[in-house]
Amino acid sequence: MFSSRLDRFFYISQRQSNISREIIAGLTIFGSMAYIMAVNPAVLAVTGLARHDMVMTTIAGAVAGTLIMALWARLPLALAPAMSSNVLFAQVIVQQAHVSPTTAFTVVFFSGICFTVLSLSKLRLKIIQGFPPTIILGIQISIGAFIARIGFTTAGIAIPSATNGLTFASLSQPSVILALAGIFLCILLYILRIPAGLLLTIILLTILGIFIPGPDGTALTRLPHKMIDWPHYPTHLLFAFNFHEFFQHLGLLVPITLYVLLSDFFDATGTMLSVTRRAGLCGTPSHPELNPRAFSADGAASILGAILGTCTVSAYLESLTGAEAGGRTGLSALVVALLFAVSCFFWPLITAIPALATAPILVVVGLGMLSGLPDLPPRAEDNLPPLCMLLITVITGNFMLALACGMLLYSLIALIQRAFTRLTPIVLGLNVAFLCYMILQSRF
Repeated sequence: MFSSRLDRFFYISQRQSNISREIIAGLTIFGSMAYIMAVNPAVLAVTGLARHDMVMTTIAGAVAGTLIMALWARLPLALAPAMSSNVLFAQVIVQQAHVSPTTAFTVVFFSGICFTVLSLSKLRLKIIQGFPPTIILGIQISIGAFIARIGFTTAGIAIPSATNGLTFASLSQPSVILALAGIFLCILLYILRIPAGLLLTIILLTILGIFIPGPDGTALTRLPHKMIDWPHYPTHLLFAFNFHEFFQHLGLLVPITLYVLLSDFFDATGTMLSVTRRAGLCGTPSHPELNPRAFSADGAASILGAILGTCTVSAYLESLTGAEAGGRTGLSALVVALLFAVSCFFWPLITAIPALATAPILVVVGLGMLSGLPDLPPRAEDNLPPLCMLLITVITGNFMLALACGMLLYSLIALIQRAFTRLTPIVLGLNVAFLCYMILQSRF
């Protein structure tokens, strides 16, 4: 009786799958993306938020977002705090815009509302058609370089230099050698397409960190007194919004909110299309288009993530591993949500994971996003905006400045070539917003 209800609710037989296959697909997806429970808190810790709190909110965001996708859209897509948005949350919104984490949650909240509104309207298709492909590519490779840069600095491989900004660390330090070995191992497992390769790398480096000293002479990994403990949710992060500071710095934060929206919008669209096409749920005669509920579920997850106290929650490309394993329905996503929920009891172990163990994941994820470089347009004038964005990001670490320069350069080239049709209302509006951002940011 229970199995027949599951079958009817998730359309399991209709999509030519079965319950056991969906459960295996769910286990595969979870193994592929479980690393986020350690990586996301490590990234957000630079904002001053407690790491234990971030473990709890990361898990809560993943559970809530994946449940919405499983029960509302009924698709084999898992959601969690996004790897690109957590870096933007910590590095751009909090550190570069000099606002509090509660104001950053407000940015994520408004971005999620806009995403949901767009998902429920016809504007979604117009934005996709009207946004310059070269800028979309520039956003992808620039964020990739940004994430990889943070990975190298977090690992202690790239350290500050008085003359050149960053320099290579000394190989006489055991922690540097361990970090390099972790990156090579992570790349190897990634190439071999091991579903849980990133998670295995974190586990191995954490274990080795017990015996290897860090720069301060103490062990990199400090084991907790308890391996399992009852979870304590940071209730002070529920609805932790600062609308006053948001509106006080409106001119500075609106462009950032627009970027967070655009980043989530294009990233989620690409991810959901890739997974559902592989699962045969989109781009086929029986399913020509992606279920509109997928977009509204992703937008609602971002809103809920901000309410719970984490960065933008979005669909994960690791869901492809579930599609490869035969996952075709929301039941596989439901399995992922349940596994994330169980993981909250292991928070002492998760918080014991050193930053060095998560740094190789940032490097590999960043390099993966740089894979879009071969897609650069053949003409040099079309290459300039994305390459400008990439170069400024790598040199300065200021991604918003890179995006502003890329957009303005794209518009300037269009004016010179008299290609006025490329100057869509979206492009012109963003130019104004980013000009305001550059002016206001120069005052800090």
